[in-house]
Amino acid sequence: MKHTINEGDHAAARDSFGFMIDPVVSFARGNIIRSSVDEGRRLRHGQTVAAKRIREQGVDSIGIFTGNQRDYLVTPEDLSTTCEEWVGPGLVAERLSELALAHLGGGEGDAVTIFNRTSAAIVSVIAALAADKPVISVVPPGGRSHASVNRGAKLAGVRVIEMQGDAQWQAAIELHRPALVVVTTVTSSLERMGDAITQSIVSHCRRSGNIVFLDEAYGARLRTILHGGKRSLEFGADLAVTNCDKAGLPGPRAGILAGKKMYVAAASAKGAEYGMEARAPIIAGVVRSLEHYDPTHLRQESEAGKALAAGLHALLGDCVQTSDLGPMVHEDYVLDIILRRAGIAASDNHIVPAEATAALGMILLRDYGILTVNTHGQPGARVSLRLKPAASAIARVGGSVAIMRAIDESLDKVAAIIGDTDAMADIILGEPV
Repeated sequence: MKHTINEGDHAAARDSFGFMIDPVVSFARGNIIRSSVDEGRRLRHGQTVAAKRIREQGVDSIGIFTGNQRDYLVTPEDLSTTCEEWVGPGLVAERLSELALAHLGGGEGDAVTIFNRTSAAIVSVIAALAADKPVISVVPPGGRSHASVNRGAKLAGVRVIEMQGDAQWQAAIELHRPALVVVTTVTSSLERMGDAITQSIVSHCRRSGNIVFLDEAYGARLRTILHGGKRSLEFGADLAVTNCDKAGLPGPRAGILAGKKMYVAAASAKGAEYGMEARAPIIAGVVRSLEHYDPTHLRQESEAGKALAAGLHALLGDCVQTSDLGPMVHEDYVLDIILRRAGIAASDNHIVPAEATAALGMILLRDYGILTVNTHGQPGARVSLRLKPAASAIARVGGSVAIMRAIDESLDKVAAIIGDTDAMADIILGEPV
């Protein structure tokens, strides 16, 4: 059901229901989720729903299925030293560089800096290094760039030319002569680029004089631990960024950027101008996270997620895709299932897929303690139904069988109200549109 989008077609792209796709976020806006402002309202309501459940049933009543652990592993001794705003970053700088460069495959001549989130690092790199030229973004076949790529380009006043890894990216680079090429090795939907393609792109950019930047939010560990791939900077890229709370790193939320010193310095300065740099407590948390990193945890997450995918496939059929970290159902399929259960024809429906999955996510959270990106994703996050269980998440909500029952019942609950826009808005936003 997914539309295929070619270069230059973004403005006219529609989903399988005919709704116009917003090219920045790659999903259709509706009458309830109309903009990033409404996504923010949805996030705040999700936080309220989660808080209410915890107050009533305790912290163990919620399982995290976003794939983000978000622990904060600093010690009491860190609070007055490494977390201290003025001296903390200097105290941990050497240890941070050692750990991060080992993690990402860097070496002499490379540097490290920390941003308050990976998106901030991506925006800052593009704003600092695009040099008033189009940015080429190469993504895995079937994948899309993260919304921060488009937003960073807009901030820099340049356009993004997105290419699939199996398309004519070399011709696009030669035609547009970009200063910066962004390569997403693993998308937020977990489409993965083969290491051979990534190496070809990096090698071509080296010969052509393009700065090459790897978005390795997931890929830095998912590729290497689950698929035996190279560490990020071993490809020869100028820069790479990874997320501190995804795919086996325990948190906190932060973006770890490493690579050539001059480019790291430029991105770091731009991030500081925009107020997107990480402050001392986050930097201290990143160091402790890297110290506690254990690839075994990622392997366990992967096994648990694939077991969930098998159960969801049995429930919903071939619309379920299995990623390295769990099942995914595209938002168009979710809406199609709900409309069929409601007995509503697509031609009579006014709810967009992103709103259907947001409502589904709120009910899963409110009634069953299943917390997904559909309630807690930041504006621009993907809106498909994805279950990427963090540690103990499955056990906290009663096990795999209970999760399948929760999804089945939640789909029915959304189907019961999908024809009522006010009821849908109340579920999604907790208030009228």
